[in-house]
Amino acid sequence: MLTRNCLSLLLWILFDGGLLTPLQPQPQQTLGTEPRENVIHLPGRRSHFQRVKRGWVWNQFFVLEEYMGSEPQYVGKLHSDLDKGEGTVKYTLSGDGAGTVFTIDETTGDIHAIRSLDREEKPFYTLRAQAVDIETRKPLEPESEFIIKVQDINDNEPKFLDGPYVASVPEMSPVGAYVLQVKATDADDPTYGNSARVVYSILQGQPYFSIDPKTGIIRTALPNMDREVKEQYQVLIQAKDMGGQLGGLAGTTVVNITLSDVNDNPPRFPKSIFHLKVPESSPVGSAIGRIRAVDPDFGQNAEIEYTIVPGDGGNLFDIVTDEDTQEGVIKLKKPLDFETKKAYTFKVEASNLHLDHRFHSAGPFKDTATVKISVLDVDEPPVFSKPLYTMEVYEDTPVGTIIGAVTAQDLDVGSSAVRYFIDWKSDGDSYFTIDGTEGTIATNELLDRESTAQYNFSIIASKVSNPLLTSKVNILINVLDVNEFPPEISVPYETAVCENAKPGQIIQIVSAADRDLSPAGQQFSFRLSPEAAIKPNFTVRDFRNNTAGIETRRNGYSRRQQELYFLPVVIEDSSYPVQSSTNTMTIRVCRCDSDGTILSCNVEAIFLPVGLSTGALIAILLCIVILLAIVVLYIALRRQKKKDTLMTSKEDIRDNVIHYDDEGGGEEDTQAFDIGALRNPTAVEENKIRRDIKPDSLCLPRQRPPVEDSTDIRDFIHQRLQEHDLDPAAPPYDSLATFAYEGAGSLAGSLSSIDSLATDADQDYDYLADWGPRFKVLADMFGEEESYHPDKVT
Repeated sequence: MLTRNCLSLLLWILFDGGLLTPLQPQPQQTLGTEPRENVIHLPGRRSHFQRVKRGWVWNQFFVLEEYMGSEPQYVGKLHSDLDKGEGTVKYTLSGDGAGTVFTIDETTGDIHAIRSLDREEKPFYTLRAQAVDIETRKPLEPESEFIIKVQDINDNEPKFLDGPYVASVPEMSPVGAYVLQVKATDADDPTYGNSARVVYSILQGQPYFSIDPKTGIIRTALPNMDREVKEQYQVLIQAKDMGGQLGGLAGTTVVNITLSDVNDNPPRFPKSIFHLKVPESSPVGSAIGRIRAVDPDFGQNAEIEYTIVPGDGGNLFDIVTDEDTQEGVIKLKKPLDFETKKAYTFKVEASNLHLDHRFHSAGPFKDTATVKISVLDVDEPPVFSKPLYTMEVYEDTPVGTIIGAVTAQDLDVGSSAVRYFIDWKSDGDSYFTIDGTEGTIATNELLDRESTAQYNFSIIASKVSNPLLTSKVNILINVLDVNEFPPEISVPYETAVCENAKPGQIIQIVSAADRDLSPAGQQFSFRLSPEAAIKPNFTVRDFRNNTAGIETRRNGYSRRQQELYFLPVVIEDSSYPVQSSTNTMTIRVCRCDSDGTILSCNVEAIFLPVGLSTGALIAILLCIVILLAIVVLYIALRRQKKKDTLMTSKEDIRDNVIHYDDEGGGEEDTQAFDIGALRNPTAVEENKIRRDIKPDSLCLPRQRPPVEDSTDIRDFIHQRLQEHDLDPAAPPYDSLATFAYEGAGSLAGSLSSIDSLATDADQDYDYLADWGPRFKVLADMFGEEESYHPDKVT
């Protein structure tokens, strides 16, 4: 330190005290001066060029950071050319850290740092220097600015701000595969020395990985690293400054590297044969066993697909993959029967779904195993020979008649006898019985087809050796019809014949119905009874399509002689045994017109149209007339009430005065109020082209105008008055003409200025003083003396 101070003093002497000497030799820099000031003035020498001599010459000061000496650290010296060493110059320092970080000797200009500085906290300080006269306190030199830089030392180690790091690289990657790039930051000055020059190295993690010492890029160092052997690696990285030289500071971080999986392993069955035992009673679709192939890969690379190789058992079984466990689940496609086949053998193949082409050369990514399934015998319930039994029986069959039988047998190895029962839940009325040993079904009651045409119930079969093992089958019994009811006319007919009927006319078409279940193709025949066929007035014509027509046999019929005829018709069916019935039809004689339309019979209500009586119609019309009269009366009262209200409002003139808030629809609107109430009565009597309402001119005592006349307003009003007075097409009622009339009851008369043009006399406003205190302001305003203008509107 002493040597440096001496050197600084020597240089100051050589340059006549006009140079600032830093602690360390640095390239000279001039701050805050023009380029012409870079020339250092040396006393005693003259230059060929004339220039202004400067008072301060500055270098950039430097001060070491983290200075730990016992004495304040010397920074530099200030000196002015005007300082002759007589103690008449005082040096001052201001700016960053002046007085707290840096101090100056006011007499000598020496600058010292009084505390330790940290470049990472503040790299430089900007200060201002001033030389003043001690006696006059006036500046001897202009205030100048200079910088003190903190000289960096290597006091900060590199730091990994993003650590610890996590990275992954695919397994089986080649040497030099990129893994991750790490970066360390050094807070020291990177522009000075090697304090911030960082070099990277691996302290832990070799020989698996390597790192570039300059860039910090980590790469693989060994080929074919297998995830299935080792998946996780922890690498310790060091960053050292000073270019990695001895004495540099170092920082470390951890990089956790994971080998990601690739599909480099095929699935393998742990054994070549799988044995499964399956009960023969297993339901179709149920899982009967599981097998598994092992794949050391992970995720989708370990997904396995199982298939059954075509062969024995391929049609009875199926295999699917359990997505959670990657097991092959074998399911039953068809029922098993121990008595038919006791064992099955087939092969199952396991293969990867997602293949990696890079590893195809390693061989096929599949494996095969054999599955042997043994069917276990199970004590099963009896089996019926049919899934459904259908039987037929005629109605009215005697009780105890056997109508059919069911058969069930035990298919197990040790056959057992079978017992039969009727399920009482399905045949609660006990219409049938069954023999428990033989399985024959017989009637237990008389059956009626017209009551119940079909019976549906269940038969239960159980093994004698194990009554708990039962099976059930449905029985469907159809009751066949027996022809026990004769045919009859389907509907009652109301037949009529005209008095003027001719022989051979069909007056009615009839059809028949039978309560029996008629088989297809059954025919009904129609004929007259034998007693009616002796001297018939009518006959029956059979159309052979299960219908017949009633035909007349006489030329005209008379109601006076006979009003009603009774015709017995015999109807016969074609079933066995044949059933027949005689049906009597009633034929009424009626009066008809020439076209055959019936006009009247004894019972006229049957043929007249249905309608209301005359009395009911009169009552309804009377009610309608009364309702209409009420409505008309109500409307008339409403209109009379509205008219009275309008008349009352028109008679009261005050209503027009009160309702001035109604804006109306213009001069064409006459609905708001009676405009005639506002018209001048004298104007109504006169027959003029225009019905303008003008107030009577009022001659008032002459008085001088109170204020100075406004020529613009006067001319404007005068012009408008002339336009409206001379315009014959102007509207008769406007706002100006209507509201100008104020009536004739006021002592002051009209105050309007509309007719001021026709008034030649001067007006006198002295009477305003007699109206009381409320008009005092108006009396004062119009009482002032001023020149009078005849054409002024007041």
